[in-house]
Amino acid sequence: MEEQSDFLPNLTTAYGIALTLWGLIVTAVSEAQSISSFAPALFGLPLMVSGEMAKTPGASRKLWMHVAVTFGLLAALGGTRFFMVMSDGLDYATTSMLMLFVTGSIYTFLCVRSFIDARKSGAMEAAE
Repeated sequence: MEEQSDFLPNLTTAYGIALTLWGLIVTAVSEAQSISSFAPALFGLPLMVSGEMAKTPGASRKLWMHVAVTFGLLAALGGTRFFMVMSDGLDYATTSMLMLFVTGSIYTFLCVRSFIDARKSGAMEAAE
C-alpha cells in the first residue's frame, strides 16, 4: 500500500493560515467596524482545522479534505461579489473579495485534480 502524500493537507493548512492572517491584518489596517472584514478569516479557520485533521492518524482524510474543498469553494463563490462592486475601484474590501475569488478558485481546482487523480489511482490498484 502506497503512503499518502501530505501535500494537499499541508496546502490546506497553509491556505487557511494565509486567509486568517489576511482577514485579521486587513481588519486592523482598515480599522473596519464591520464583521464582514473578517470574511477571509472565517473561511481560513475551518480550512486550517480540516487541513490539520486530515493529517492526524485515524482521522478520515477523505472526509476532512472534502470539508476543506467545500470551504475553498465557498471562499471562491464569496469572492464573486468583486465583480458586482469592481466599478467602485480597489479598496480593502474589493481587494479581499478578489483575493478570495482567485485563491479560492485555484485551491478548489487543485483539490478537484487531486480527487480525480486519487480516484484513478484507486481504480488502477483495484484492477491489478
